[in-house]
Amino acid sequence: MKIRQWALVAALGLCTATSAWASDFKVGQIEIDDLWVRATAPGQANGAGYMEIDNDAKTADQLLSVTSDAAERVELHTVQTENGVARMRHLPDGIAVPANGEVKLAPGGYHVMFLKLKQPFAEGTEVPATLKFQNAGEVAVKFKVKPIGHNPGMHGMNMKH
Repeated sequence: MKIRQWALVAALGLCTATSAWASDFKVGQIEIDDLWVRATAPGQANGAGYMEIDNDAKTADQLLSVTSDAAERVELHTVQTENGVARMRHLPDGIAVPANGEVKLAPGGYHVMFLKLKQPFAEGTEVPATLKFQNAGEVAVKFKVKPIGHNPGMHGMNMKH
């Protein structure tokens, strides 16, 4: 009887560990993780969304579009620096996701632009959206709303200006 109990405990532990490694969202061979937006300030009309996209397929895919009822319009953008000036650029053809590769949407690079928000992004809530991929299809996702000053990768750094 004791061996069965230990086997059950081990099996449950393995299931728990496996679910911790699972992606947040999946469609076909595409896995989408760590979706987030910053909370917006009063009167702020737009917001940016970020995520990690992993493509386990042997063929490349393309994130074509994002839709959401949270904004009047949603676009895919990147930031390009020209003559020392960073400018946001709309990507009407979407974002390439390489075969057996990944793409990160992060501050200062690729991002989802929520234009003309219908209501502010409130910390602790979620923003529903739908991602459309050329090959994998569509998947409903939720962006977690982080604090207004959230800046991943900057934790613990002592910056002076």
